Amino acid sequence: VQLQASGGGLVQPGGSLRLSCAASGFTVGYYAIGWFRQAPGKEREGVSCISSSGGSTYYADSVKGRFTISRDNAKSTVYLQMNSLKPEDTAVYYCAADSRGYSVRNYLTTTRMNYWGKGTQVTVSS
Repeated sequence: VQLQASGGGLVQPGGSLRLSCAASGFTVGYYAIGWFRQAPGKEREGVSCISSSGGSTYYADSVKGRFTISRDNAKSTVYLQMNSLKPEDTAVYYCAADSRGYSVRNYLTTTRMNYWGKGTQVTVSS
């Protein structure tokens, strides 16, 4: 199981980025995928999670209305569209996968997913 997050970078406040999580070595359609972030000196927090079918999504209150998670199982890729970015969104963003069938809310609030990829840095600054 391999997960690779990409798409991070430096963006000005109010700008947008789209992160991608490319999965390989497993059938991604059986897995819920979550996005998490960790800022320097802070604990890792859940950002958004999408169920294996894509039918259920969940967002942290801090990103609701600004971020959108989606998936393309045919391409084994999950996306996180981030709009109206704020300096407090600055962090390393990670994607993770799990097939145990918990709710997307559970995955996001407990941050317990089985497989994790390396992160991509997002910096929001003028």
